[in-house]
Amino acid sequence: MGKTSSPISNKTVAAFRLQRHHFHDKKPADAVTICRDICGVQAQVMSSAYLQLWTRNHAITRTEIEDALWKKRTLIKTSLMRQTLHLVPTDEFELYIAAVKPCRLAGALRIMAKFGIDREEADTLTGLIMNALSEGPLGRTAIHTAVRPKVSKRVHAWMDRVWSILRLPVAEGLICYGSGENKEINFIRTDQWLPSFKLRSIPVVEAQCELFRKYLGAYGPATSADFAHWAGVSMPEAKQIPPLLKSEFAEVTVENRTCFLLAKDVAALNKTTAGESCIRLLPSFDTYLLAHREKDHLLSAKHYKRVYRNQAWISPVVLIDGEIAGVWSHKPQNKKLLVEIEPFNKLSRKTRTEIEMEAEHLAHYFNTPLEYRLV
Repeated sequence: MGKTSSPISNKTVAAFRLQRHHFHDKKPADAVTICRDICGVQAQVMSSAYLQLWTRNHAITRTEIEDALWKKRTLIKTSLMRQTLHLVPTDEFELYIAAVKPCRLAGALRIMAKFGIDREEADTLTGLIMNALSEGPLGRTAIHTAVRPKVSKRVHAWMDRVWSILRLPVAEGLICYGSGENKEINFIRTDQWLPSFKLRSIPVVEAQCELFRKYLGAYGPATSADFAHWAGVSMPEAKQIPPLLKSEFAEVTVENRTCFLLAKDVAALNKTTAGESCIRLLPSFDTYLLAHREKDHLLSAKHYKRVYRNQAWISPVVLIDGEIAGVWSHKPQNKKLLVEIEPFNKLSRKTRTEIEMEAEHLAHYFNTPLEYRLV
């Protein structure tokens, strides 16, 4: 494992990551390419998922994204990293499932064990869920109704206490999200949603190594702790990977922190310069904001709670050259899109103009006139 000599500044790293996130593209990338290159977009709130793709390609439309999800099915929606919903390329679905499955299964089974449910009974429940879905997609309530009469009192007690009984089949890649949003969300068997797709069993360590490679390609330089935080895997799992890939990894010093980077990316990082200014309106839960355990490279401690709020809520932010410079909001008002910007510090006239231009792009995305306010 090679090691670079001189420390690298946070500004250089930010410029490198902005390139990897398609913020400087001359030729806009499509939704599938963006999802592939940034390791998926978080989709707990679908409107935010759409905007994560829009902010990396202002020409992208909601229709294009929906076509990739629900018609072409080149993107798939399911629960993955940190047990949160993501959109990932369908041809990488099995990779993500294999990499994060052990921790996800272990967490669900620990909770079930507290109710006296062993693995055999848990697998029986999965079978009942799969049978309930054999005729096609169903909503959460319909699945509950179908399986409840067929399970033990132990499982009844567990069902009454948990938010979702689908964690095991979802974690195993047997079920994904079908078309529909908000209150009309449907779950569907993966073998029905993707009839020509055969889910391969990828060895866990192989999958986690590949996911760490992909992660570093988008978010490096980063530490094993960063990867564990982002992926939702255990630290022992994350720590075992760098020694296995020592010929592919390099160690670099960012400010005073030793991090990993793909060896093939070291030259690109060293050649990175700040270049042209990059100002973007990132929506809530943007994946750029979630990839590292520590956030001091993004914002100062005094503004932390304005972005990383209670109950794991992440505010929409104004990103300037890879750093958080404020928060923002948008809502329809009087047949216009009201966009309000709350900067953390005083902004130059040029920066204010560029932020307003981003707001104009956002209004165009929503096909409505803009009302802009700098608070």
